[in-house]
Amino acid sequence: MPLALLALAIGAFGIGTTEFVVMGLLPQIADDFGVSIPSAGFLVTGYALGVVVGAPLMTLLGTKVGRKTMLMLLMGVFAVGNLLSALAPTFPLMLVGRIVTSLAHGAFFGIGAVVAAELVAPHKKAGAIATMFTGLTVANIVGVPLGTFIGQAVGWRLTFAGVAALGVVGLFGIAKLVPPMPRPEGAHLRREVAAFRNVQVVLAMGMTVLGFGGVFAAVTYIAPMMTHVAGYSDGAVTWLLVLLGIGMFLGNLIGGRYADRALMPMLYTTLGGLAVALALFTFTAHNKILAAVTLLLVGALGFATVPPLQKRVLDQAHGAPTLASAVNIGAFNLGNALAAWLGGIVISAGFGYTAPNWVGALLAAAALVLALWSAALERRTSARAEAAVPTAAAAPAARLPVHH
Repeated sequence: MPLALLALAIGAFGIGTTEFVVMGLLPQIADDFGVSIPSAGFLVTGYALGVVVGAPLMTLLGTKVGRKTMLMLLMGVFAVGNLLSALAPTFPLMLVGRIVTSLAHGAFFGIGAVVAAELVAPHKKAGAIATMFTGLTVANIVGVPLGTFIGQAVGWRLTFAGVAALGVVGLFGIAKLVPPMPRPEGAHLRREVAAFRNVQVVLAMGMTVLGFGGVFAAVTYIAPMMTHVAGYSDGAVTWLLVLLGIGMFLGNLIGGRYADRALMPMLYTTLGGLAVALALFTFTAHNKILAAVTLLLVGALGFATVPPLQKRVLDQAHGAPTLASAVNIGAFNLGNALAAWLGGIVISAGFGYTAPNWVGALLAAAALVLALWSAALERRTSARAEAAVPTAAAAPAARLPVHH
């Protein structure tokens, strides 16, 4: 494994920690600022929307400089945003800190995915992307539970200060380990934007929004669901987040391995399984053991979609992958924002803390429909191309002299 992939994984670890740790600390942050839990959920929605806006914006700015330089700048922005969150005296300023942090997220993963794919042989691209995203999933096993524990024991502000320090470590890791990468040749705005005319790129991003939205509908409100419905203590949330992280880690590895072999079948399996698991979660959330098992499954099935979806976009946007890759990271977070918002709506409407699971199941099922549609369009396009080849070849063949 190239050491540069390790550097990217370190950056991903810091970003993964700050993105997901809010979910474990939502009740504490809500109490501290005197807001409701659905209102505190805007810290998830705001962060996710910041990624959606920041991903293309920062990536386009990044076409002016080398990719390594841009990755270092993004880690700097990330550190500053987390420090602002840690010091925020009011909830609106906390939200601003989250949005500043989020601006680095999409472009880091978008540019990082392209860099990771370029560091290895063509048949190992999805595996290299998965290696970078391993930092994100390990964050859910180590960073998020540790941050949640520190936040509950000492105070959530210390958690965000620690994440800001992680950003500095990530910056130096990239400076040391990622090879110098010049500004990509031919990185023109018109060419990058043209990739979005491909309906397959748009469909892949639609799958990303809906599929990952399904995961976040459940996990955004995991702390109140597990404490109020399943009957776990506040302290147990840390270990439940470890379990979720283990599921995400395993799912990401499996997704990376099989996306290089059978990409679309992998998406059918994971999206279908995710829809079923989320629907069942509504019922299993009332039992401690079943709730924990379902949480593991949701994490695994959700993150098994990440490498194939990212590779699908890179494959379809060939020739101009950087912006499409970053926008797809924004699409993951658009799904997060949509799901956190919808989950807050059904909770506020009085349907209870398990209601977001139904929202998630419907979103994942819709993503599966898009995957089937995408494959059907691809088959139709291939069939037309094959039908055109013999016709084109027949005319010159008819003029050839016949020899006996």
